[in-house]
Amino acid sequence: MNLLPIALRYFLEVARTGSITEASERLHVATSAISRQIAKLEHDVGAPLFERRPRGMALSEAGEILAAYARRSRLDADQVLAEVHGVRALEHTTVKLASSEGFARELIPEAIMTFRGTYPGVRFRLNVGGPAAATQQVRDGTVDLAITYSLAPEKDIEVQFSQPQPICALMPADHPLAGQPDVDLAELAAYPLALPTEETTIRQLFDICVALEGLVVEPAFVTNYSGALQAFAALRGGVTLVGPLTVRRSLASDGMVLVPIRNSELRRRSVQIQSMARRTLPPAVRAFLGHLVELIG
Repeated sequence: MNLLPIALRYFLEVARTGSITEASERLHVATSAISRQIAKLEHDVGAPLFERRPRGMALSEAGEILAAYARRSRLDADQVLAEVHGVRALEHTTVKLASSEGFARELIPEAIMTFRGTYPGVRFRLNVGGPAAATQQVRDGTVDLAITYSLAPEKDIEVQFSQPQPICALMPADHPLAGQPDVDLAELAAYPLALPTEETTIRQLFDICVALEGLVVEPAFVTNYSGALQAFAALRGGVTLVGPLTVRRSLASDGMVLVPIRNSELRRRSVQIQSMARRTLPPAVRAFLGHLVELIG
């Protein structure tokens, strides 16, 4: 059962796929029926909802507003149905999460396991990707919460929790720089440096700092997998860059240390827990949010 009106369901699928034809295939509904519902919506709203382009359809400004409303309405409808069917509070609920890869290695598994110690009926689903992808999944209503890094405010996103998370250098405890109270980028550049790819907030801030300081830094290793970056740093005097929150549980056991970096630009980043703006979160999601905030401390 779906409480969302048919017109809005068709509209959201076209918005998601960018194509009436593809929406028709996914919904198993004739393209003419979808076109009629979209036309009716545009008449009722009094504005075009899509920009028709040679390679598909993109939401107009009015369409973006309606899409945000429709996504919230769909999530609220799901919650109403759950309560009507007696699937209430903290039992038999799936909490859907998205996160950056670093948080998926330690923080989120720990949070899920300790939360389920109190509420064993709650299940979890986690999608792992880049910060922008995690935020977009919240905006689309695909997930309930995103745990990710952010550099600036995001449209249609409510920040439930935010904490500054400076970028530090991760290196073996016996590294020549490990005993210093802090380091600068020029010092790090003298050692084999492993960096994440350009879509990450760490790399974006690093590249800004290198440009501002007039440095030329050629990383020895670039990858989108944080586990490989940390493994590289553990070998033969290598260094990588991380946020303390993503490695705090494994530092001692891995024989690694964190050294602060003096450049102030590398302190601009914050860890955020994000939800869809103006959405009422279900009880299980609210409870897990509180647990996660307490764990981050």
